[in-house]
Amino acid sequence: MEDRLAVLVHELRSPVAALVAIAEAFADRRTALDPAHSRRLLELAVDACRSIDRLVTDEDAFSVEPRLVEVAPLLEGIARGRAELDVEPGLVVRADPVRLRQAIGNLLDNAERHGTSVRVAARADGAEVLIAVSDDGPGVPAGLDVFAAGVSGAGSTGYGLAVARSIAERHGGRIELVSLPGAGATFTLVLPSAAG
Repeated sequence: MEDRLAVLVHELRSPVAALVAIAEAFADRRTALDPAHSRRLLELAVDACRSIDRLVTDEDAFSVEPRLVEVAPLLEGIARGRAELDVEPGLVVRADPVRLRQAIGNLLDNAERHGTSVRVAARADGAEVLIAVSDDGPGVPAGLDVFAAGVSGAGSTGYGLAVARSIAERHGGRIELVSLPGAGATFTLVLPSAAG
């Protein structure tokens, strides 16, 4: 129960922060929002509310409801303004879009916490789709299991990477880590491709 509460607290931060940012964008009278931008912000607000609802009502914090998901639009929605994007077109995975956003959001949060420059790249590799989140931070210390629940870095609760790994595994995938001391880290979410 204590672990579930810690995961809930960690995972609620992102959708609540998104809702606050969206509310501020609408409240700022200095910025005129065009209808397309307003519509996109409202879509993001609905996604954030759905994420909160799933987190609070789902007894299994990592249950998945898979469907076909196009990777490019999903990544553009999550990473726009947060990272440089390099996404191969036409990538499709069978995943729960709420959980996939949650996992990638956690990888982005981690990269932003440790680096000044963040890059997200996605490409096909045979029967798999690789979504890599890279930063230019100090790298991961040798021997540190960053995927263990409660392992905390600077400004971290220690649950984000554990949650991301669990979500990847529930989708039949994994997360790989490549890190060199002083040269940043790359966390790669690997999922089975659903492209025909």
